[in-house]
Formats: sequence, C-alpha cells, structure tokens
Amino acid sequence: MERFPLAQRAGAEFIGTFWLVLGGCGSAVLAAAFPQLGIGFVGVSLAFGLTVLTMAYGVGHVSGGHFNPAVTVGLFAARRIPAADIIPYVVAQVIGAVVAAGVLYVIASGKAGFTTGGGFASNGYADHSPGGYSLLAALVTEVVMTFFFLMIILGSTSRRAPVGFAPIAIGLALTLIHLISIPVTNTSVNPARSTGPAIFAGGWALAQLWLFWVAPIVGAVIAGVVHPLLEVLPEPEIETAASPVRQSSTA
Repeated sequence: MERFPLAQRAGAEFIGTFWLVLGGCGSAVLAAAFPQLGIGFVGVSLAFGLTVLTMAYGVGHVSGGHFNPAVTVGLFAARRIPAADIIPYVVAQVIGAVVAAGVLYVIASGKAGFTTGGGFASNGYADHSPGGYSLLAALVTEVVMTFFFLMIILGSTSRRAPVGFAPIAIGLALTLIHLISIPVTNTSVNPARSTGPAIFAGGWALAQLWLFWVAPIVGAVIAGVVHPLLEVLPEPEIETAASPVRQSSTA
C-alpha cells in the first residue's frame, strides 16, 4: 500500500476531523431541536456516523481515516501505525476540530439570541450530562463505547476482512454508539470532537474536558491490546512421517 507524505496525511486528518465536528456537532447545535422539524437524538447519531463514513471514503485512503486521537493511539497500541505518526495526527485532528467549532460558532451566532450557555454540543457529566448521569457512569460509558469502536475499526480494516466495507461498518458503529450514549455524556469517544466545542463553551465544558481525553484513550488502548490477540492463528501442525502427504511424497 502506498504511503503518502506526512503533510498530506495530516491534512487529510484535519479535513476529516473538521467535517466530523461540523457535521456531527452542527446537527446537534443547529438542527436537533429545530421547531417542529428537529432531528433529535436519532438524527444527531446518524449525522456523526455519516461524517465518518463519508470522510473515510473521501480521504481515508490518504491517512487511514482516524479523525480521532483515541483511534490514532489505539491503532498504535495494535501496532498498526508507527509512533512517529501520533503527534502529527493528533495535532491535525485537534486543530481541525477547533476550526470546525469556530465555523459552527459563526454560523450559529447568526441567529438572534444565540448563546453557548446550552453547552454548544459539549460533552459533560453530572449536572452537565443530558440525562444527569454521574462521573462514574460517564467514565464507564466512554471507556466501553470507545473500546467497541476500536474493536470494530480494527476488525473491519483487518487484512482478513472483506475489502471496501470498513467505512460502512465504522460509520454504523459510531451511529449506534451515539444512540446508546448521548443521554449519558452527549457522546464523545473522540477527544478532538470534545475539545473543539469546549473551547467555545468555556467554563464547565473545559473543566470536564479531561474525562473526554482520558476515558476514550483508555478504551482505545485496551482494544488495541485485545484485538490482536483474537487474530492470532494457531501454529500449523508439524507434518509427521505417517501423514498421507509424507507417504505419497516418498513413495
């Protein structure tokens, strides 16, 4: 497989993460509660899944289509990428998320009365959880959801998996993850996605941001260690002198 220069790969990660945050968080800020026509949790979940699916096809062949610091770290833990890629990828992802959040802020502030007081699609726990869930519940949710997200990514991109279908599996996985966990944390599983909106929301969103870096990365690393163990094939049986093959070859 051809390997693009780092600058191009980082650029692809910037663009992919930008689209993820603009599309996913934008659907939450602009469309989720639109009077009488709001898309709600289901629509926001689909929006996040579709952003990943479309960008995985759009630029995934350039960078691998991570768009998420936790995915990058998890892939390193699984020995899929070199350590040298981690910092450039994560920096590009975070910048892409912040720029996308800035564009979303400019759009959203075009409506009279707009404020970021509602959280601006930020992730939170306790009083800032959409459903009022505790810190522990948020921590467990983010670790477990990111673990399964990485398991699906690692499995669908394995050389033993059907070729060309990984973006579909990954996009649907992210949709399902949001359907499960929006009420708990507003769903992160992506530190960059959490960082962009938090910078513009400020206050509590920045104070709680640590969880949405720690938990997704922990879940991703666990998956990066576990998944390769599932793909270890048993050693081939040593051919014995009594085997039919041996007998026919010496006849």
